[in-house]
Amino acid sequence: MTFRYLTSGESHGKCLNLIIDGFPSGVLINEEKINNDLKRRQSGYGRGGRMKIETDKIKFNSGVRHSYSTGSPICAEIINKDWENWSVVMSSKSVDTSNPEIRKLLDDKAISKVRPGHADYAGALKYNQKDIRNILERSSARETTTRVAAGAICKCLLEEFGIDIFSHVLAIGNAKVKESNSNYDEIKSKAELSEVRCADEQTSKEMMEQIDKAQREGVTLGGYIEIVIRNLPIGLGSHTQWDKRLDGLLAQAIMSIPAIKSVEIGAGVQSAYIKGSDMHDEIFCENGKVSRKTNNAGGLEGGMTNGEPIIIRAAMKAIPTMRTPLNSINLYTKENTQAHFERSDTCAVPACAVVAEAMAAIILTGAFLEKFSSDNLEDIKQNYKNYQKRIRGEL
Repeated sequence: MTFRYLTSGESHGKCLNLIIDGFPSGVLINEEKINNDLKRRQSGYGRGGRMKIETDKIKFNSGVRHSYSTGSPICAEIINKDWENWSVVMSSKSVDTSNPEIRKLLDDKAISKVRPGHADYAGALKYNQKDIRNILERSSARETTTRVAAGAICKCLLEEFGIDIFSHVLAIGNAKVKESNSNYDEIKSKAELSEVRCADEQTSKEMMEQIDKAQREGVTLGGYIEIVIRNLPIGLGSHTQWDKRLDGLLAQAIMSIPAIKSVEIGAGVQSAYIKGSDMHDEIFCENGKVSRKTNNAGGLEGGMTNGEPIIIRAAMKAIPTMRTPLNSINLYTKENTQAHFERSDTCAVPACAVVAEAMAAIILTGAFLEKFSSDNLEDIKQNYKNYQKRIRGEL
């Protein structure tokens, strides 16, 4: 059984769509938790006006019956409320362009000015588009709504095995968390209470001040996030092929999030400057229990989970759509001009952290189902139980 997912939909289209295939039967699909994750994605200090319009909620069309997965492909959608304002511009059917009002509306919403840092330039040329909106609508980060929904569905399975995924923000602009905290329970609870998903109260205030300043200046801010995954079994992923290495799969998934420019696992970049004797996490055994005092590997060795928490950090660049636009060109006339401005956020770093949780959940679900493969939750639990007994030496 191969686990996979696909999404479709445009930023101002009717809805965003999701299909998950290869998901086992018998998993309780908690709509309240899924909708809460969608709400968490919409939240965060520095978000734009679009989030005041939308109230994202999932609607299942197949694959879930009486709140439990059936084993069939899960099909779901999330309605775009803003579609009402775009029904002519984004219509899938032909529209009467001889009508002056419709013609003016289409012309007003057409885009020819490229935004540096966005998919506009390469996308319009690659797909031979005469209106950059055809690129913008799909490349918009609105697409991550369905990723969060898919990740939340995957969390429903992972939580059956005690696997916990959370995120927090380490930096926005020049405001950075100065002291590390290894108390993950504390970080998780404090981050959820912060408008910028930062567990440090003073740094949270500094981050919001940075966002306020950027908003006044008409610019945007990026930042640095961390994802923590706890209670994973040893042995997810594999060293046997390059495309089975879990660190590579996780890095690619996080890197695929719009505006992410770097991904680190464990000590990350710092591992280049640490001696091997200090870098690698020594292993101890006391009273039959194996433990480590450090986690520079970030929970992954040889492309496999090693029983320690997975630690992933990622850098998000500032959003390229700004009220103070950059120099650019008109793609079709080649005239020098200023970049197009489309309603946007000042800072989406807190939301990005929630999206990163979802991407990690999706990849881990694939690895988990590959390891403990079955068509139904009951058999997966038995496979998991037998495996845990074996590696503990009980079988």
